[in-house]
Amino acid sequence: MRVRVRFAPSPTGPLHIGGVRTALYNYLFAKQHGGDFLLRIEDTDSARLVPGAEDYINGSLQWLGIKADEGVREGGDYAPYKQSERRQIYTQYVDLLLKEGKAYYAFDTPEELDAKRNEIKNFQYDAATRGLMRNSLTLPTAEVEQRLKAGEQYVVRLRIEPDEEVRVTDLIRGEVVINSTVLDDKVLFKSSDGLPTYHLANVVDDHLMEISHVIRGEEWLPSAPLHVLLYRAFGWEDSMPQFAHLPLLLKPEGNGKLSKRDGDRLGFPVFPLQWQDPKTGDISSGYREAGYYPEAVINFLALLGWHPETDQEIFTMQELIEQFSFERCSKSGAKFDFEKAKWFNHHYLQQKPVSELVAAFQPVLKSKGIEAADEMVSQVVSLMRERINFMQDLWDNTDYFFAAPTVYDEKSVQKHWKPETKPMLEALVQLIESLPSFGSDAQADEAHVMAWIQSNGYKTGNVMNPFRIALVGASKGPHLFDLTSIIGKEETLQRLRKAMATLV
Repeated sequence: MRVRVRFAPSPTGPLHIGGVRTALYNYLFAKQHGGDFLLRIEDTDSARLVPGAEDYINGSLQWLGIKADEGVREGGDYAPYKQSERRQIYTQYVDLLLKEGKAYYAFDTPEELDAKRNEIKNFQYDAATRGLMRNSLTLPTAEVEQRLKAGEQYVVRLRIEPDEEVRVTDLIRGEVVINSTVLDDKVLFKSSDGLPTYHLANVVDDHLMEISHVIRGEEWLPSAPLHVLLYRAFGWEDSMPQFAHLPLLLKPEGNGKLSKRDGDRLGFPVFPLQWQDPKTGDISSGYREAGYYPEAVINFLALLGWHPETDQEIFTMQELIEQFSFERCSKSGAKFDFEKAKWFNHHYLQQKPVSELVAAFQPVLKSKGIEAADEMVSQVVSLMRERINFMQDLWDNTDYFFAAPTVYDEKSVQKHWKPETKPMLEALVQLIESLPSFGSDAQADEAHVMAWIQSNGYKTGNVMNPFRIALVGASKGPHLFDLTSIIGKEETLQRLRKAMATLV
């Protein structure tokens, strides 16, 4: 059988990073087996649909390089791939279950259901209680037909027989066995919007679209027995897909499922792209806007719940496709280590061509009113990129390359700027002025200055620390002569003179 998997998100808000991991694992498995990856939109919960969410889902997967073979935008032989456009298909299968007595109409109002919940502790609508309710199993046939003809609202429930063994074979968790008595008669269809619920729509679509494997989050494991029962009810046992329920993504502390609140609390995104709530206008940060590279996000997510056979941590998408397996997926949840995500981004940033980073940095410089030649910017980027995790951090780490300091760090000045500093720096200025090639060879410049310090009996720190403050404005920055070789002799001298005139 050809491997066919589907990622089926609901457009009820932004795509959570846990959903991205589910999409990724589906994609890796499909590509490894030369199969198909489908993107199906589950929009049957009409009351919760959010404008823009479907475009957001598509944009997120596109940014990450998770490309669907079939879907709403891609098309395919099993279209339509949006559940709201498949109403007539679902109606046929609802009617089939009703005709065969495997489902029934229920006319209970929300108020009646609430009353029954208050009356019966731990109430569930099942074989033990359905006889107490208003449904086509308890009402005369004529009354049922009259209610339907009158347009009274109803739901269709699956008729689950008690005390049946339901087995779910999971590729990650092994065999899960439950007794059908613990299941309630799930709602399959609602006349209020003419749409099926998640359970019916997924089973019908998975069958008709010939899905071979259902790979989804652990939170959907409780629904698996119901889906097995639906496959039985339709007589589709032979085409039932194999299940794989992925471990949860946990809070960084490990105590509970990762949520947006955790990201807000600890300062990291939980969505792939920035999202603006259409109702409130609230903006949630995204990995793209935070400066992450898509390949870093993919690499990071792949290792949350799956581990390779070796200690390898850096993977291309192709390497992930080749090595992924359910056998190496964890059953327990994976802690979301957002510091590790930064580590991955740092790695991928170091691998980028300098020219690409220069092109990304030039607009930042222009926004600061700085015109700098690509050659100089290239030198700065090459020297400083090891110190940053994100491109947007580059300016804060390199601003002094492009503009002389206008203020000087108070703590650095108090610690290193002494009464004897100014005479030493005046002498240093004279030395630099006497060196025609100063600024063209960092090693030679360092040798000249260090020899001068030694010959005058100065302490190295008493000269070099104030020298750095004059050039940078604080006790930070790269090797000092790497800096002077980039800004040049005249700029070095100007900064020294300015500092001596400013600092007393």
